[in-house]
Amino acid sequence: MAEENTNPAERLFNIQKIYVKDVSFETPNSPEIFTQQWDPKVEFNLSSNGQQIQDGVYEVSLTVTVTVKIEEKTAYLVEINQAGIFSASGFQNEEIGHLLGSYCPNLLFPYAREAVSDLVGKGGFPPMLLAPVNFDALYAQHVQQMQQPPESVTSH
Repeated sequence: MAEENTNPAERLFNIQKIYVKDVSFETPNSPEIFTQQWDPKVEFNLSSNGQQIQDGVYEVSLTVTVTVKIEEKTAYLVEINQAGIFSASGFQNEEIGHLLGSYCPNLLFPYAREAVSDLVGKGGFPPMLLAPVNFDALYAQHVQQMQQPPESVTSH
C-alpha cells in the first residue's frame, strides 16, 4: 500500500505588529463650528493596500478618512492610516490575496475605529462610532472588477 502524504504544507499566519502609520485631525472652522446646530453630514472613505516586504512577510495598511460638515463648513476631518505586519506561509496566491485584501484589513479596522473615536472626542465633538465594514464583500467586489475586461474604446 502506497504511503499517503499525511503532512501537507502547514499554513501559518501571524500578526507581527500593528501600528499607526499616519494620523491627521483637523478642525478648520473651530471655534465657530461649536456654536452651530449639530446636524452633521458625514463622508466616510476607506482604502487598503498590501505589499510584500520580505519572503512571507507582508505589510497591510488601512486608510480611514471621515469628513464631517455642518451645512458647507467642515466641522472636522480625521484620517488614520492603521497598518500591520503579518507573516503568512503555506498559502496559495489567491489565498494570500484574500488575506491581504480582506482578512488583514478586518483585523486592523477596530484599531482604526478606536483611533477615530478618540481623536473626535479629544477634538470636542460628539462621539463618532464607525459602523462595521464587510471586508469580504469589498474584496469580492474588487476581484470581480479586476476580472471584467476593460471596456473597448471605439473611434468614429
